Amino acid sequence: MPDVRTSNFDRMDKFGMTASFVRDKIGFTQVAQKYPDQETSDLCVKAWENLQEQGQISADEIECMIVCTQNPDGHGLPHTSAILHEKLSISQNCAVFDISLGCSGYVYGLSVIKSFMEANGFCKGLLFTADPYSKVIDHDDKKTATLFGDGATVTLLTEDPVFDFGKFVFGSDGSKKEGIIVRGDGHVHMNGRAVFTFTVRVIPDSIRKMLEKNGITPGKIDRFLLHQGSLHIVNAIADTLGVPREKCPFNSAEFGNTVSSSVPMILAEEFNNQEMKVAVLAGFGVGLSWASTLIFRKI
Repeated sequence: MPDVRTSNFDRMDKFGMTASFVRDKIGFTQVAQKYPDQETSDLCVKAWENLQEQGQISADEIECMIVCTQNPDGHGLPHTSAILHEKLSISQNCAVFDISLGCSGYVYGLSVIKSFMEANGFCKGLLFTADPYSKVIDHDDKKTATLFGDGATVTLLTEDPVFDFGKFVFGSDGSKKEGIIVRGDGHVHMNGRAVFTFTVRVIPDSIRKMLEKNGITPGKIDRFLLHQGSLHIVNAIADTLGVPREKCPFNSAEFGNTVSSSVPMILAEEFNNQEMKVAVLAGFGVGLSWASTLIFRKI
């Protein structure tokens, strides 16, 4: 997570916001921002260094590495995972590639890397997420500048996991693609009302479908780790599902909506919480696209 923060309280007059709107509606008191000379791969390197501090893992052991981003290094060619491969000094006997997905990208990415590793007999893989929206934000646009923060995560997948996966459910609606879009001016534009409407109408039903597919009821779920679109969105999904809001943590108030990194950042917060035996992971947004699954604690 970058050190630099921009306070939304300091921008209330500029954007015509009240303190209660910042706290209770969008929920982000500040957003994280990378340094201008930091690239997407640099944020991934920081995430890798953080992972190394948590346990013994060598770059030589990694057999595959996926980077989920829609804001890659440079112009996106070569792929960011190739640049990261060099920076981490990973063995040449390693498959690396990018996937282009936004807010649903972590859940999609978990299914992709799980399937890829199982199909090829791999034992250790890395899934990175990094979508520094400061590259495409118009800092005078209230709809986006107050919401999106920079950050990156990495998830280690092994044959001896802390969590196992359940079955996944996916969805897409390309007819609503302009809800969140980068236009010719190079800036991201968002129809906040349309995105919110989509979220409350589609996501709870999709989560229910996923729970039914896994043969489990909402009452058996310890945590719902939802994409941090805004506090209002997270609360609305909780209320529509009929689950207590405290089961749907909102942990991003001090750094913002980090797109594909938001779900794994909540997971990192809850990772060692032994009370969390079963959790829902749900990502949704750009595309419009959505995905959800279950994780079950093994250790």
